[in-house]
Amino acid sequence: MRLQDLSAALEELQGQHRLRCRTVLASPQGVEVEIDGQHYLSFASNDYLGLADHPALVRALREGADRWGAGSGASHLLTGHSLAHQQAEEALARFVGREAALLFGSGYAANLAVITSLVGRGDAVFADKLNHASLNDGCLLSRADFQRFRHNDVEHLAQLLADSKAPTKLIAVDAVYSMDGDQAPLPALLELAERFDAWLYVDDAHGFGVLGDGRGSAAAHGLRSERLIYMATLGKAAGLAGAFVAGSQPLMDWLVNKARTYIFTTAQPPALAAAVETSLRLIAEGGERRERLRQLAALCRQRLEGSPYAGDSATPIQPFLVGSDERTVRLAAMLRDRGYWVPAIRPPTVPENGGRLRISLSANHELSQLDALLDVTLQLAED
Repeated sequence: MRLQDLSAALEELQGQHRLRCRTVLASPQGVEVEIDGQHYLSFASNDYLGLADHPALVRALREGADRWGAGSGASHLLTGHSLAHQQAEEALARFVGREAALLFGSGYAANLAVITSLVGRGDAVFADKLNHASLNDGCLLSRADFQRFRHNDVEHLAQLLADSKAPTKLIAVDAVYSMDGDQAPLPALLELAERFDAWLYVDDAHGFGVLGDGRGSAAAHGLRSERLIYMATLGKAAGLAGAFVAGSQPLMDWLVNKARTYIFTTAQPPALAAAVETSLRLIAEGGERRERLRQLAALCRQRLEGSPYAGDSATPIQPFLVGSDERTVRLAAMLRDRGYWVPAIRPPTVPENGGRLRISLSANHELSQLDALLDVTLQLAED
């Protein structure tokens, strides 16, 4: 894109109702937020357990900064790997029942790291059609043969694996899909990985802290295998920032030596790592919060059942299917006028004519608040 073409391209996005602009939050993350001097009831955050502003987590972060300072100052392989990072990794590995874990600055960096470190030219990577962009970018950058299978279609994946002659194979999936809220068939996928001598890489950004007893999608299914590589983010249900990968100790050692997004970046602030154990304790004690999320999700499904707007999600991600970009943007704007902040999701994040409102639920939402949102949204959608 040339400099002189930028303005015209931005105008084209505006005309297509696909121009994105950042929202400036003037309050802590929560179900009630302040934006541009106005107060809204927010259904836009991935803070599923409501921990981002939890007093215990804020206190742990503050104490971590007092102990470790503001920044790490170096990469993990120089002098940036503190005792706080080491203890957080050990706690995360124990929590998800794996031998070892490795901290990353983001889930995006973790996905690039794992995929590009394990497969390369001559190998093959198999990815679900609805995978997150970071997984797709990892597949592309790996230079492996990149094959995509139909969403959650185990038979299609089995055929692709059977036809592949690649020496190393890797299956990459989201455990919970971020725009539809549906879940990958992890037990069947692990069975295919075992049958075809492949890795199974699971991005559990939206399942960690929420599914099962909070230990995430793999634990909820009781899955244990050295072929299964587990990644989860710490900036959603965990209430912090960053991500971690968990698996065998040899795999973590390999990533330390080969993962470019780990080697060539400054370690995250140790204060964040120091707060991880508090976050894990809150997750472990969060049974009532997860039950509230289940009740909210069930209410949303019940209210939308039989309508053209219904998705198929039992998770805190509840899509309200609209269709055209223009209609999606207009509906989100009308909700804002009524005090509700719900994001309008448009292509390329979702397929063409797949525009939707993405209703993100928090354990801090009241059932009555969700009921009121759905009353207004359904009324506006029918007008």
